[in-house]
Order: sequence, then C-alpha cells, then structure tokens
Amino acid sequence: MAKLSNQKLKLLVLKDYLEKCSDEEHIIKMSQIIDHLAANDISAERKSIYNDIETLRNYGVDIETGPVDKTTGYYVANRKFQTAELKVLVDAVQCSRFITHKKSYELIKKLEELTSCHIAKTLQRQVIVNDRIKHMNESIYYNTDKIHNAIAENKKISFKYFEYNLKKEYVFRKNGAKYVVSPLVLVWNDSNYYMVGFDGESRTIRNYRVDKMMYISVLNEKREGLERFDSDASARYTQKMFSMYNGKEQSIKLWFANHLVGVVIDRFGKDISIYPDESGFTINVNLMVSPQFFGWLAGLGKDAKIISPSAVAQQYKEHLRGILDED
Repeated sequence: MAKLSNQKLKLLVLKDYLEKCSDEEHIIKMSQIIDHLAANDISAERKSIYNDIETLRNYGVDIETGPVDKTTGYYVANRKFQTAELKVLVDAVQCSRFITHKKSYELIKKLEELTSCHIAKTLQRQVIVNDRIKHMNESIYYNTDKIHNAIAENKKISFKYFEYNLKKEYVFRKNGAKYVVSPLVLVWNDSNYYMVGFDGESRTIRNYRVDKMMYISVLNEKREGLERFDSDASARYTQKMFSMYNGKEQSIKLWFANHLVGVVIDRFGKDISIYPDESGFTINVNLMVSPQFFGWLAGLGKDAKIISPSAVAQQYKEHLRGILDED
C-alpha cells in the first residue's frame, strides 16, 4: 500500500521526473510515468495523472504531447534556459581562469540540473574537450562575494596582497601589512577578476587582482573616493588601461594602417572617432601609458605609431630599444 506521505508528494515527483528525464527527443509514455511513481511508493491511475499534468500546465510547466511507440507521451518543451544558453554559460564557467577546476565542475553540475539528463550529457562533453589553465586559489570565488557585499553596504575592506616567488610561494606585499581600500567596482579583464578601489593612503584609484587578495574583511567604515568614480566610470576606466596595469593617464594621438580598423574598434569601441588620411587613419584617446600599452602597440608592428605627445613616442622607442638591448 502506498505511503500517505509519498502520495502527497505525487505532483512534485511527477514534475521532477518530467523535467529531468524528458525533452523533445525523449518523450515519456504514460506507462513509464506510472512505473516511476510506483518506484517512489506512489500509486496512481491514468485519470489522476492526466489531472496532475493539467495542474502542472496551469502552474506554468510547458508540458507538450508527442508520439512515442505508437502511443502518446509527454515532455517538457520550453524551460527557463534554452540548450544554447546553457552551453554559453558552461563555456563562460569553463573559460574563467578565476574559477578553479573543482568549482567549475560544481557550477556546471548545477547548470545541468536546469535541463533534461539527456541534454546534460552534451554539456558534460563540452567540459571534457576544454582544457584551459585555471587558478589554484579557490578563495577567489568567495572573495568576489565579500567585495560585492562591501560595495552594496558602502564599506571599506582590508586584505593582504601577495605575489609568487620562484618557489611558487606566497610573498605578501608591504611586509604582510594589510591594505585598507574602498572597493569601487569589480572588473573581469583578460580572464581575470580585478577590484578597482580607492586607496585612502595614496589618495589614488588602483587595481588589485582578486585571486591575489587574502584575508578579506569588511570594515565598519564608509567608503571614500566615490565622487571620483561615478556609475559610468568603470567602462571608461578599463578602456584606458591595458591588462589592468596602472600608468599615467595621457591624451594620445595614434596612427594606424587601414587594415587595423577592426583591431582599433575591438579595443576602443565603436564610439571612437576615426580620422582617415592618405595612408591610414588617426584616433585620439585617453590612455594609461604603461609597458602593457607599448606591448600591445608593438604587436601591431610598423602599421601602428604614436603621433603625439612626442615624449610618449620617445618613451615607446626607448621601450623597444630596451627589449633589443642584449647588454
């Protein structure tokens, strides 16, 4: 005899079964539904299951009928996430260097629960194919949450910041002293998470790799520097930077050969003003001058030049000479 407690779960068990085991390519027969309910100590007649399916439809579950083995079966059609959307999310998780292999696996398993077990297998195959370098520091997953909370609560944070030595050991900056910073925004750049924050000691806006932050604490002190970083500032700020390295911001005029217009738009956006000339085009941008900017420019070869200011052009030439100097 069916257990009364399980009988009360009948509608939930049915919903769970259809969502996990059915899709347009895998239609479930009524006999399979009855067998599944029986395996969960729930007795049911066909008429009551018809009523339950109609109740689930009224609740919002998109249950459709379709032919299977010369009879009519049922499957869940539309879901909160389409298969293509789930694959995009899986790729995003797998590509993210700031998420460890272990945490990637856990997140992807949760994403698989949003579709049928059959489609979930295609997501698993994607994971096997991908083999990208991941960070070893799993605490980044929780660090970002603490930083988000501090921003939402308008609080400063304290943390220790480290680099690696040749033995792959942590070496804390400032001799292990804690940084006290007002977090402004989190930025995902070049597959890494960065926190842009206002350093009250130097009165400057600086960047910090979140995976290199340890022992983060939210302080009971209100943030500073907000007037220097409005709601639209994050996009403008990161656009001026290369690989999130700080440098002196300057107004620079650059020249490019015509075939690099796509590269320029990819880097600076469609809103950049382009001024064609006889041999190419020029743009005017505000940038953080840094070795990373010079490296990006050098990668474009002779088809990219700094027109002005002359001091930055000279600095770029010295940067290139320093690379070539064998002494």
